[in-house]
Amino acid sequence: QVHFMVAMNAETFAKDHAEIAPGGYLFYDSTWPRTREITRDDITVIGVPLAEMINHHFVEPRTRILMKNVAYVGSLAALLDLDLEIIEQLLKETFGEKKAKLVGPNMEAVEIGYDYAKKHYDCPLPLHVRKADMTKGHVIVDGNTTAALGAMLAGANVAAWYPITPSTSVMDAFTSFCAKHRHDDQGQPQYKIIQAEDELAACGMVLGAGWMGARAFTATSGPGISLMNEFISFGYYTEIPAVIFDIQRVGPSTGMPTRTQQSDINECAYAGHGDTRHICLYPADPREAFDFAIRSFDLAEHFQTPVFVVSDLDIGMNEWMVPELKWNESYRPDRGKVLSAGDLDKLEGRFGRYQDPDRDGVPYRSLPGVHPKGAYFTRGSGHSEHGTYTEDASEYQRVLDRIRRKFDTAKDHVPAPYIDYARSKPVKAGIISLGSCDLAIKEARHNLKEKGSEFDYCRIRAFPFTDEIRRFIDEHDTVFIVEQNRDAQLKAMLQAELDADARKLV
Repeated sequence: QVHFMVAMNAETFAKDHAEIAPGGYLFYDSTWPRTREITRDDITVIGVPLAEMINHHFVEPRTRILMKNVAYVGSLAALLDLDLEIIEQLLKETFGEKKAKLVGPNMEAVEIGYDYAKKHYDCPLPLHVRKADMTKGHVIVDGNTTAALGAMLAGANVAAWYPITPSTSVMDAFTSFCAKHRHDDQGQPQYKIIQAEDELAACGMVLGAGWMGARAFTATSGPGISLMNEFISFGYYTEIPAVIFDIQRVGPSTGMPTRTQQSDINECAYAGHGDTRHICLYPADPREAFDFAIRSFDLAEHFQTPVFVVSDLDIGMNEWMVPELKWNESYRPDRGKVLSAGDLDKLEGRFGRYQDPDRDGVPYRSLPGVHPKGAYFTRGSGHSEHGTYTEDASEYQRVLDRIRRKFDTAKDHVPAPYIDYARSKPVKAGIISLGSCDLAIKEARHNLKEKGSEFDYCRIRAFPFTDEIRRFIDEHDTVFIVEQNRDAQLKAMLQAELDADARKLV
């Protein structure tokens, strides 16, 4: 419900007016009176002639338009008891040192609105704010910014991308963080960011950098993942580390670029042609986007494979209040099984790039130019354990089965699911979900419990699915799968990967 409506759009005035809860307030620019359209007697109407006052005070037409939208903040400050000093501080933060001269005119507009409301209305209204300390230890931030910060702190030093909503701000933030923090003692940049000609090229650049030993990533959305499929499949089969941030939006096709949807769950898990399975991490908020960004680079290098951080527009572009981000000063990157020049020098016999002496599915890799013994062909065509071309069925199968074993091994390394039981023992019904559905489900569980219905909750945080998720399904008679797409993509994956009883899943 809306208790205080600021109606500044003439085209939506009737709708705005109708949405106010009984006993609420309607605030509008009374330069153009709307008495005929205000037909309710169960709300309080507050008219302030914003345009008229601003036009008297400012001359330049563009300034008048902008300042009207600042003057109403001043009126709200009087009506709702907002602190003018905090508003001024926010203006200073917004404009920064380069545009500091804009703070003065904006504060003039704020004071015009403030003075009028103080003079013509009883301030503050019964509905007003008060100071509290509920946000201590929290920050307001969007998930694309935290993902970019996590990437930088994880040691990412190469990024390639093609602009697409809603992922572009990942690269904008990464660029700003690197420009500020990623230089050597002589001031030389220690990073490379490339805008490619398309998403496929961007993915190829990331794989090339990963093959050379860089920590590299790209950021895109559903249509970009579609274009990258050829290189994603190549990276999977040649076993090159890469991180791909997918900020999901509404599909199919172009869909609705500025709306959120969990539309790429299947696409990311199985991207590519042939038999492919990819490690995917599913953050639920900007704090997890930060944590999972760091973790994704370690997983990519540990398992020598593309890793997806599957976020969405809601997490990525909207501002959230989350606990302050924590950085572990003892963090050291997991570079995986990379042979040094010394390791290769001691090597007896022939280097087998795609052999698996540890039986965990993960081979040892060498980086180009480190040592002659580490040379091998990187090929996306059928290859043996030594990287040589093959069409031999048994040689091909050994490599492909080992890669699958590597994926199964990843179950012990990906983030475990978040599970919350309503009681000490499981109740009959459970909910499984992932990503940004989390807060809505927690609110629903709270409301349903007040009405006498209790549900256990499992939030999946990664693919491959872990044994805890299988147990959760087995423990319940009915499991509701909550996801933001039409075709129940997560449900289908649970049935396929865990052989879950389809009769249980709703």
